[in-house]
Amino acid sequence: MYNVKKPLTAAAIVAVMSLPLAGVALAEHHEEQSKSEEVMHKANEKAHKAGEVVSDTWITTKVKSSLLADSATSGTDIKVETKDGIVSLSGTVASEAERKLAIEKTKEIKGVRDVAADGLKAVE
Repeated sequence: MYNVKKPLTAAAIVAVMSLPLAGVALAEHHEEQSKSEEVMHKANEKAHKAGEVVSDTWITTKVKSSLLADSATSGTDIKVETKDGIVSLSGTVASEAERKLAIEKTKEIKGVRDVAADGLKAVE
C-alpha cells in the first residue's frame, strides 16, 4: 500500500522552506515596481514641462497673429514673449488706445494668465 503521509509531509516542508525565498522575490518585485513608478512620474513631469513650452510657443504665435490680423494694431512693431502663460509685450505703438487694444486682445487669447506691457510704449 502507498503511504500518502510522506509525500504530503515532504511537500509541506518544501513549501515552508521556500517562504523566505518568496518574500525576497516579492520584495525585489516591489522595489522594481517602485523604481518603475518613479521613472513614470519623472517622465510625466518632463511631458508636462514640454507641454508648457509648447503652450507658451502656441500663445506667443496666437497673440502675434492676432495683433497682425487686426488693422487697429501695429503687429509688426510689437514684440511678444511668453513664459509660463505670462505674455510680455514690448515695442512702440502709435497711440495709447492702440496700446490698450493690444493688451486687451492679448488677454483674450486662451492660456494667457497675465500680460506684462511695461515695455509697450505709445508714441503720443
